[in-house]
Amino acid sequence: MVKAEIGAGAGAGAGADADAVAVADAIHPPWLHLLSAFLAMEPSDSLISISRDCGGGAITESVQNFIWDQCISRADGKASAPYVRSFLKKVILEIESAGAVVADELYEQFAFNMTSSKGDDLAKGDSRIIRKISFLYPSDHVEAQVCQSLRKLIVPLQCSLNMLEGDTGCSIWPSSLFLSEFILSCPELFSMKSCFEVLLTDGDLSTLANLKVNLELNCMSTRFCSSEGILEDPNKVKCLHLPWESALESDLRDLMPDIVLGADVIYDPECIPHLVRVIATLLTTKKSTSIRRDGFGVPNDISGNTQVKNSNASSTDIVNKRYEEFLLASTTQPVAYIASVVRNIDTFNYFLKVALEANLRVVDITQNVKIFDFLPYMRSYQRSSVRLLGIYHSFH
Repeated sequence: MVKAEIGAGAGAGAGADADAVAVADAIHPPWLHLLSAFLAMEPSDSLISISRDCGGGAITESVQNFIWDQCISRADGKASAPYVRSFLKKVILEIESAGAVVADELYEQFAFNMTSSKGDDLAKGDSRIIRKISFLYPSDHVEAQVCQSLRKLIVPLQCSLNMLEGDTGCSIWPSSLFLSEFILSCPELFSMKSCFEVLLTDGDLSTLANLKVNLELNCMSTRFCSSEGILEDPNKVKCLHLPWESALESDLRDLMPDIVLGADVIYDPECIPHLVRVIATLLTTKKSTSIRRDGFGVPNDISGNTQVKNSNASSTDIVNKRYEEFLLASTTQPVAYIASVVRNIDTFNYFLKVALEANLRVVDITQNVKIFDFLPYMRSYQRSSVRLLGIYHSFH
């Protein structure tokens, strides 16, 4: 948080008090949501809506001061200048339309951004920005209850605004956010586990380079290598260039992950057979019984219940039984979690068909798992459109 500077005189003291109030507000909704939405570079309309919430329906003077002190002052130079300029333009228009007075600081910053816009890096074709995604722990989350200081996790991500030029792998998609919320909601599933995430990069090595940058931005030790040189180092997160269509089975088996992850990887029909082959190979690697999470056949239900119960053979019961079978499989063998938006039902059905032919069982576990809302401020995020699939290999 921004620290208030204490100066001599009554004026300085009053300014410090105002700053202290702003900092205090920044840790509570909706002020926390406004700051988080700004750092995440949410659409300006979303920020305007949250700003109204902060002011009880209007962007009041106190809201404007908060925007200036806690948001605009945190912007990262030229890279965020176009975003700040667009936001300020809409904020000023909103305030003026309501017949209210616009703070001088907002006018001056907007004028500065307008006069310097010709030199923006984005105007020259550099479309990479840093978005800071704040995962806000709900009060009923077990880790927030145990550690009161654990209120949020801020993840800086270098991403792209240039999806139309084939930069999709460097963009933030709803499924990746949903998968992140799932992992944070169920930390016990991933603790002390080896995880392998499959990415659809369209063959673009710059996507892997961007992934390495993001790992380093989050202070994670990384190793970038190819399939020819996989070095074992448990203290490093490895970025591997391992094309689905040409990855050797021996290289895949050497990875031996406990969990395979994926987000929005089921949208290109041509890639599906290769994707399924990779997943099937990773999931058929024999694991020891150390993967079990407790001493029983079925672990505690990750939806919060102790066990899935079935009574009558209804469609709901069938879904629950499949989920129970997935839970049982997860205690003794590797499993995969894939978050996906079904954009084309034919493509999705094709994935299911190819997966079945490879003896993979795909279970929609979206409704069985309790996933906390870590992104309440992200109004552009349509979490209801994402489905979470649990996948395991059937040895029968």
